Amino acid sequence: MKILVTGGAGFIGSALIRHLIADTDASVVNVDKLTYAGDLRTLEGFDARPRYHFEQHDICDRDAMAAIFARHRPDIVMNLAAETHVDRSIDGSAPFIATNIVGTHTLLELALGYWRGLDGEGRQRFRFHHVSTDEVFGALGQSGAFDEDSPYRPNSPYSASKAASDHLVRAWHHTYGLPAVVSNCSNNYGPFQFPEKLIPLTILNCIADKALPVYGRGENVRDWLHVEDHARALHLIATRGEPGRSYAVGGNSERTNLEVVTAICDAVDAALGRKGGSSAQLITFVADRPGHDFRYAIDAGRIARELGFAPSIDFAAGLRRTVRWYLEHEAWWRPLIEHRYAGQRLGLVS
Repeated sequence: MKILVTGGAGFIGSALIRHLIADTDASVVNVDKLTYAGDLRTLEGFDARPRYHFEQHDICDRDAMAAIFARHRPDIVMNLAAETHVDRSIDGSAPFIATNIVGTHTLLELALGYWRGLDGEGRQRFRFHHVSTDEVFGALGQSGAFDEDSPYRPNSPYSASKAASDHLVRAWHHTYGLPAVVSNCSNNYGPFQFPEKLIPLTILNCIADKALPVYGRGENVRDWLHVEDHARALHLIATRGEPGRSYAVGGNSERTNLEVVTAICDAVDAALGRKGGSSAQLITFVADRPGHDFRYAIDAGRIARELGFAPSIDFAAGLRRTVRWYLEHEAWWRPLIEHRYAGQRLGLVS
């Protein structure tokens, strides 16, 4: 089986590729534009592997992507190419519209033509898997959870762009018959995450004894899923999911942002031999993100029942593992904070 992964140099995409190469027999074609958040060091040494091939291209480039389809003849397309950071979408929405909407449309058009040209067995085997987020469903109150039937109510430019792309995929399945599936996941964490996101930013600020900014009073709630669990789920959905269906993927690990930051402080203090609670003194409450959704939670019953998936990494243990990884891999993250993102506040509305 040959799997075309777009956005494979990103956080989730690279975890997926590491899983596919290590734990399956699939060949992988990684297509990535290599924006600020794309880093081939997440797949260091993979170029020497016979089942891996890298192509540096933009999914909005129709001619380049058409050539990739023709050259590599994939059995499955997994679309993870996306602009993802909410705060950056507040500062400038244009890249999110281009990649997340126009790019998805380009892939759908090419996949449809390619699928129609396959023989009977190839057509039966082909899948288009679009990877999305729970943020498309908007915000929850104190109770309840999102599932596959939740209405779409995106509240940020980022989530609106992802919602649009989800709808395009659904339309291409129902109108043209393209065998497509969609997955919507909760917040991911783990190794190789770009330091603008909450967990790596907090870890690196803790290490450096810098202020730990927390939006509002830290009461916003997210469900956390280890990226390696997510990679396993994505492979299951792509290979065994039913075309036309969507799958919500969660970690069963709801935490307030303040709880997450405090747990990171404890883990860093323990790892560095600091007095317990010393890093927590660095917590600084800052003005809330504009339009900040209060709570996300996932009901992952469908993927458990139909595909047998359950997360295997406990959040507390996974967080400690993640802290240790960043402590041991300064050579990976140091160039990022020195040359790409220094931890500054993004997404301020003037």
